[in-house]
Amino acid sequence: MFSSELNPEQRDAAIKALASEEFDIIVIGGGVTGAGAVLDAASRGLKVALVEARDLASGTSSRSSKLIHGGLRYLEQYDFKLVREALHERELMVSTLSPHLVKPVGFLYPLHEKLKDRTYVGAGLALYDVLRGFQRALPWHKHLSAKKIAEIAPSLRQDIVTGAIKYYDAQVDDARHTMTIIRTARRQGATIATRVEVNQLLRDGKKVVGVEAIDTVSGKKIKVRAKSVVMCAGIWSDEMHANFGLTPGYGVTMSKGVHIVLPGHAVKSNTGIILKTEVSVLFLIPWGNQWIVGTTDTPYDGDRAQPHATSADVQYILDQANKVLDPQLKREDIIGVYAGLRPLVANTKGSATTKLSREHTTDRSAPGFVSIAGGKYTTYRVMGKDAIDLAVTDLRRLVSDSITEKLPLVGADGYFALVQQSAQIAREFNIDEKSVVHLLNRYGSLISEVLELIEDDKKLAKQLCEGLPYLKAEIVYAATHEGAMSVDDVISRRTRLAFEAPQAGLELVDEIASLIAPVLGWGAAEKKASIAEYRKQVSAEVDALAALLINS
Repeated sequence: MFSSELNPEQRDAAIKALASEEFDIIVIGGGVTGAGAVLDAASRGLKVALVEARDLASGTSSRSSKLIHGGLRYLEQYDFKLVREALHERELMVSTLSPHLVKPVGFLYPLHEKLKDRTYVGAGLALYDVLRGFQRALPWHKHLSAKKIAEIAPSLRQDIVTGAIKYYDAQVDDARHTMTIIRTARRQGATIATRVEVNQLLRDGKKVVGVEAIDTVSGKKIKVRAKSVVMCAGIWSDEMHANFGLTPGYGVTMSKGVHIVLPGHAVKSNTGIILKTEVSVLFLIPWGNQWIVGTTDTPYDGDRAQPHATSADVQYILDQANKVLDPQLKREDIIGVYAGLRPLVANTKGSATTKLSREHTTDRSAPGFVSIAGGKYTTYRVMGKDAIDLAVTDLRRLVSDSITEKLPLVGADGYFALVQQSAQIAREFNIDEKSVVHLLNRYGSLISEVLELIEDDKKLAKQLCEGLPYLKAEIVYAATHEGAMSVDDVISRRTRLAFEAPQAGLELVDEIASLIAPVLGWGAAEKKASIAEYRKQVSAEVDALAALLINS
């Protein structure tokens, strides 16, 4: 309790605790939903553990559009309750819960028919602003003329765009945010263990009393006792229910969302752009010196662990964006592609076990076993609360209400004051002020822990590679404090080099491995194996991207 560090020593202690102690709740799944659930439980004073078969946020929670938003398109479906709930969560994150990680981002909604569009879209965005309630962390929307649009976004076609409305949502590094939620739970006393794969449930008659798992690092089996098991498995939900011999009140289907990554010069605009398509919406999202453009929404039944984009996915994104852009985006502009899978919930008619909440579903298919699926990244906190609210019925005692609405994530405390001191911090530690701002927007007040590494070894103050802001200290910190256990963990999730750096960061793997090897206790063999594993994983992705750029 009180320490938020995730590292080899912490994991060893967690494995011992899992094997020897009984928990009130064990959460299966280290995505954002599991993160929300374990933090909710820990902050209520419950004895809780979280186990994840791979790395934190290794599935859908690292492959989103990286937006925290209310869901503007849901207004057309009259889902006002859902939009209000999501906007409330967005305001909380930007202002209180995670301001160091969740940042306002502006979007232009281009107008084509001046009077009709401005009236219809303007009314929708006015409602969007009103639904957030009295909290006002983000600016109100405003109407812009065609002349103003030409200044703000020269890439928008002046022949068809008659004006625009600018509104605000927020964006986040999804994998970093998920990991930070889990570190916050760790500070509240939660037991956290990655690379622990649950293969079956422990039962006492009909009641679930824990799980049997395998520590995939050592190969040892662990029996974990708990009064309630909460499964947050997302796209793996159906498979795990079947493995456990349970029949839930819902099923999960997968929808693939593909994004392309473009260099900054590909789109000339100083703000994001949102486009309405025939089936959904398309976002052009500024991301550092790059652009993320997406997404698609297509059925998927392939490999859950490694979803890949197709040529048709990429062409769809290009076609939709190019309807309003001049010059046009080309395949050769693309520097990265990633695909994620949404868990879409279909509820079983007449099920007595299921409680439906619009976008997500909680289910108690056996005494002592609760599962949750569906939902939006933005409403992770509400989902975590709902799952634990249902799970505590098996504890047979009074349990405090959720307090996560008032619990800032680690790094949030003191963040705004530290931003005002960025120049002073830069002078004190002899690093560039831009690097200080970069660190503050990734670690918040935990910047002190990163700076301690630099104090101990001045070489760690250097940038890892030219053109990207990451310092070498951040690579070490990923292993000492953030639970990274491999080169892939560092490149794909603790940083976003996997889609930000050329060739998915392959040129950096040797140095990254050398930086984390002492922390992880690697010898030459382990270091070589982790490098080889990442190279093998990326080679297929790089080949796939090359094929996408060649095919028309």
